[in-house]
Amino acid sequence: MPKKNFQVQNVKCGGCANTLTSKLQDKFGDIQVNLEVMPREITLDIQDQDITELRQALKTLGYPMADENLGFMQNTTAQAKSFVSCAVGKFELAKDEKE
Repeated sequence: MPKKNFQVQNVKCGGCANTLTSKLQDKFGDIQVNLEVMPREITLDIQDQDITELRQALKTLGYPMADENLGFMQNTTAQAKSFVSCAVGKFELAKDEKE
């Protein structure tokens, strides 16, 4: 499968990256999150026919692709979802470090 990069909104930290990799792994496999660029980028092996499903999964977590044209309410909702997803990701990272 070809590796592809996608720019993603609302990714701020390692907690966000952890949420993306853990929540999407079952469906999309290994995902790398680049926290060194803005907007943030994810890289994964994906077929073109699966990109629409990836878009929806990212939006559900609050991390829409950067090329999405969201209205005010959709953008506000995405930011709220990303805040919760980030907190969950941070919690899971802290839990894993203790084990």
